[in-house]
Amino acid sequence: MNGFTTLTATAAPLMRANIDTDIVIRIERMVGNDYRGTLGQWCFGALRYLADGSENPGFILNRPPYRGAEILIVGPNFGCGSSREAAVWSLQEMGVKAIVGSGFGDIFYNNCFQNGLLPVILDAAVVQALAEDVERSQGTGQVTVDLERCEVAGPSGQRHGFAPEPRRRVALLEGLDEIDATLRRGAEIRAFQARDRAERPWIYSTGADA
Repeated sequence: MNGFTTLTATAAPLMRANIDTDIVIRIERMVGNDYRGTLGQWCFGALRYLADGSENPGFILNRPPYRGAEILIVGPNFGCGSSREAAVWSLQEMGVKAIVGSGFGDIFYNNCFQNGLLPVILDAAVVQALAEDVERSQGTGQVTVDLERCEVAGPSGQRHGFAPEPRRRVALLEGLDEIDATLRRGAEIRAFQARDRAERPWIYSTGADA
């Protein structure tokens, strides 16, 4: 998993509330075993494309300079709905590396950290002000998301602090998913197993030991 430290990039405000994971990526785009690598083109498909398959010119991510934005500023309860991890994958394949909002679906939020996509939670009024700051610059003013300092800076330079869970912050800074983080504690695990085997040998006995 790629780590995350600091990102300065174009941000796109997508302030619609309750964008669920089915809007992020439709279930039919996840058929078969080879859909990884193809999801980016279908991310937000119902919003990005018209009925005839052409791009919707009114959708913000189809318009310059927001096309290719690496940061999304989103409305409340983003990523609610089903638990599909492919919602995170599709955003990443589209080029998104950080999402700033006032709240996220719980499972989506967890999946973001597990895959190296940073979800930033700020007060709803701050998120709205940040989106308006971006809109005033017509997307030309960039946003900085700094996980080392735990700050978001808008185009006008105003900074906003955020407070991720320390364990998750460190894991994302170092590019560790839960398996990697567990493997790093291999010496502690082996020491525990040795003590436990000495104290409770019957737990480790098998039929072959009888």
